[in-house]
Amino acid sequence: MIPEPDSADRRLLHSYLLALADDELILGHRDSEWCGHAPILEEDIAFANIALDEIGHASVWYALLSDLAGEDPEVHPDRLVYFRPPAEYRSAWFVELPKGDWAFSILRQYLFDALEKLRLERLAGSAYPPLAEAAAKIRLEEIYHQRHTSAWVRRLSLGTEESQRRMQAALDQLWPHTAQLFSLAPGEDALASAGYVPDPGELLQAWEAVVLPFLDECGLSVPSSPLVPAQRGEHSAHLAGLLEDLQLVARLEPQAEW
Repeated sequence: MIPEPDSADRRLLHSYLLALADDELILGHRDSEWCGHAPILEEDIAFANIALDEIGHASVWYALLSDLAGEDPEVHPDRLVYFRPPAEYRSAWFVELPKGDWAFSILRQYLFDALEKLRLERLAGSAYPPLAEAAAKIRLEEIYHQRHTSAWVRRLSLGTEESQRRMQAALDQLWPHTAQLFSLAPGEDALASAGYVPDPGELLQAWEAVVLPFLDECGLSVPSSPLVPAQRGEHSAHLAGLLEDLQLVARLEPQAEW
C-alpha cells in the first residue's frame, strides 16, 4: 500500500501543482488571443482548440490542488484563477510573454508541448495516485499538440527566407526563458526523491534530446546567450496586464456563481 504524503510533502505538492496549473492557464490565455486572427481558417479552429485544451489541463491541476487542500475555500479553483494577484502566481516568464507573431506563438507552443508530453509520461507513474491518474487522463492530448505544432515549426522553418528568419528570431527570444520551466521551488526536489514528480535534471535532458535534433533538422540554431536564471515567482512585466483582462468579469461580481 502506497503511503499518503505527509503534511510537508502535501505543501510541496501544492506548490508544484500550482506551477503546472498556472503555466497551462496563462499559455492557454495567450493562445486564445489568436482566435479570429490565425493565418488560415483551419488553424484558427485548431489553435483555439489547443488553447481550450491547455485551459482544461489547468482546470484538472487546480481541481487536484483543491482536493489536496480539503475544504479550504482559498484553494477553490475559481478563487485561484480569478482572485489571486500576480505576485501569487507561479507561472514562468516563458508563457507570460505576449503572443508576438505566428512564428513566435507556434514555436512557443511546440517547445512547451514537447516538455509536457515527457513530463506527463513520467507523472503517469507518480507515487501519488491522484496525480498519476490526472496525468494519464490528459497526456494523449499533448501527443496531438506536439504533432500539430512540430508540423508548423518544420513548415515555417523550411519555407521561405522570411518565415525562416521569423522562426529564428522567435527561438532567439524564447530559448533563454526555457530554464525557468524546469526550476523547482526550494524543497521540491524532495518530491522527485520520493517518486511523486520527475527529476528536473532528467526531464531537461530528455527534453533536449527531443527538441535539439528537431530544431537542427529545421535549420534553426539554438542561441548561445545564457539562459535566464529566474526562479518561479519572478514574473515578467506582462503578467499583470494579462490577469487584468482574465479576471475582469469575475472581479465585477465576486459573489456570483459561475
